[in-house]
Amino acid sequence: MAVVIDKPVADFEAQATSGQTFSLAGLKGKQAVIYFYPKDSTPGCTTEGQGFRDQYAAFQAANTEVFGVSRDSVKSHENFKAKQQFPFELISDKDEAVCQLFDVIKLKKLYGKEYLGVDRSTFLIDKDGVLRQEWRGVKVPGHVDAVLAAAQALNKA
Repeated sequence: MAVVIDKPVADFEAQATSGQTFSLAGLKGKQAVIYFYPKDSTPGCTTEGQGFRDQYAAFQAANTEVFGVSRDSVKSHENFKAKQQFPFELISDKDEAVCQLFDVIKLKKLYGKEYLGVDRSTFLIDKDGVLRQEWRGVKVPGHVDAVLAAAQALNKA
């Protein structure tokens, strides 16, 4: 079942960078921003990741952890993370289980060809594991600032 605003998000585990296994239950007491992006080291995904990197201290001050998710391998994620100096972990979702939970696999079109791809999306989960806000079909410019403002407001609530 896909996630729903103001409902708890089902716990899940997935392989992440730094040899970690990510689990939502492991974040109790902290807010989380989970952002889905199509592919490591592509222009839009790099720019978005850099935005989260550059605002990371502000997210931390708002009691919020940041995680990026794509279908790339952990090895690809490790390279992307190192090259861009991301201070947060990237989650590998090769089997699309996390993508399915958040319902971010959509029919896309490129040069007239249709394919199933990751719809750039971001989700804000509160300290109790409840989905509080979602952004779907994200356009990168200004997006990180909007997510940060929402995280800060939720932390004060």
